[in-house]
Formats: sequence, structure tokens, C-alpha cells
Amino acid sequence: MSLVFAGVCSHAPGITGRAHLADPGIRDAFHAEFRGMGEALAASRADALIVIAAEHFANFFMNNMPAYAMGMADHYEGPIEDPGWLGIARTRIPGNAALSQRLVRSVMHEVDLAYAEEWKFDHGIMVPLHFLTPKFDLPVIPVNINCQGPPLTPLKRAWAFGEALRRACDEAPERIALVGTGGISHWPATPDSGKINEAWDRTFLERWSNNDRDAMLSYSDEATYREAGQGGFEIRTFVATAAAARGRGAVRFYAPIPIFSVGCTVALMDVA
Repeated sequence: MSLVFAGVCSHAPGITGRAHLADPGIRDAFHAEFRGMGEALAASRADALIVIAAEHFANFFMNNMPAYAMGMADHYEGPIEDPGWLGIARTRIPGNAALSQRLVRSVMHEVDLAYAEEWKFDHGIMVPLHFLTPKFDLPVIPVNINCQGPPLTPLKRAWAFGEALRRACDEAPERIALVGTGGISHWPATPDSGKINEAWDRTFLERWSNNDRDAMLSYSDEATYREAGQGGFEIRTFVATAAAARGRGAVRFYAPIPIFSVGCTVALMDVA
């Protein structure tokens, strides 16, 4: 049945963990659009949700850091962080091991892909699920692109991964939804935490909305680090989502929210 839904969103832990400290007007508008994305996801009648995230040394470390990994289990647990700190209760999330294995086998024809039968979700997945599937009842297939430990996969390979993932979805009879989560600009766990480059974010989102492959792949890691922080490396999840969806996007919400330490984004993309 292929893809029936695609979009991208932010996943910073402050979105839930520090929600009470944010300006109520902008926080409520952001959360409302996040929940609206969940309503659109529900309307797609997806059988499973692939979440492409950037994992934060919760499961993968520098002794074994795959460029791409997919979960292949019937269930997962999260958050791995303290639930009180993140503001999300620890829960069990359903997976779909059989579908995961079929996707893994297909993607492997184009992109080398690691897989894991055990995976504890950190905020990179749990914050989006909190808004998108608040009952945690939709089977989730987690995907990680290494955006943390250099050397990082080149952006053109993130695009190739998205294309391979789309081909794999095209072969599946299930209705599959896809969400990429990440940045955009942010400097987490540094003295610059809370800094946001709004102009950089808006330029990238325009390129993403136009699904302008060449423009999205033109970023160098050096320039991204300088202008968008190490958190900007997470554009890889947006790039892969655009490659898989093949359509044009629409930004439902964007605003720099310093207390959340990130340019907060909710955007949908047509599935072509």
C-alpha cells in the first residue's frame, strides 16, 4: 500500500519537560499543531508508523555506532530518561517485528542497515509519540540515523536511505506512515543551549517544503555546525523523509522557543 502519511516535527525534551515554563500562548499554539498532526495521522488509517529519529547515546554508543538502524521487535519501552524529568510516563509501545524484518530486508538491497531487537526509546521518539499517538496504540517501527557521533553519514546517503525506505514501503501491503524528527537549529548541552538561528531554520524549511533535493544536500557539516549547532545535524531525518515522500511540504508551525532550546517545527508533506 506504500506510504499514506509523511511529516516532520521537533523532539526536544523541553517540549514536554519544560512546558510549564514556556509562554502559554506560543506553547499552546505549538502543542495544538502537534496534536493536529496526530489527528491527520489517525485520519490516514495507517497500520504502522515509522519514526526516523536521531538517537542520543541511549542505545548506540561510540563503541558501536551504526549509520542507520531499524528496530525489529514486537514491542518497545520508553522513555529511557527519567519520566518525571521528561514529563512522559514510562510505557510499552507496540511494534511490528514481521513488517520491520520485511522493510530491513528490502532496504538492505540499497543501503547498509543495522537492526535491533531491543530498543529503549529516548525523547527523540517519545516526545513525538506523546502528541501523535497519545494512547501509544499504533505499532511503531523506530529508525535511527546517526546524527551524534562523527563521522556522520553524508546527506546524499540520508537521501538514498529515504529512497530505499520508500521502495521498501511500496512493496508492503500495509498502510505505512512516516515521521522524521529532529532539530532544527539548536545547541543542546552546551553553554549556547537556548540559542536558535531562526533565519537558518526558515531557509531550510523552505527548501524542505519545496522538496529541493539539491538545496537540501548542499549543506556541509562544517557550515551546519557553525550556523545551526550540533543539533543541526539532525536535518538528516528531514532529508530522508523528503526523499521517501517525494512530494511538497507545508509548515504547520514554526517558532523559535528558547525555553525548549530549539526552533520548534510541525510540518506535513504530500506523499507523491
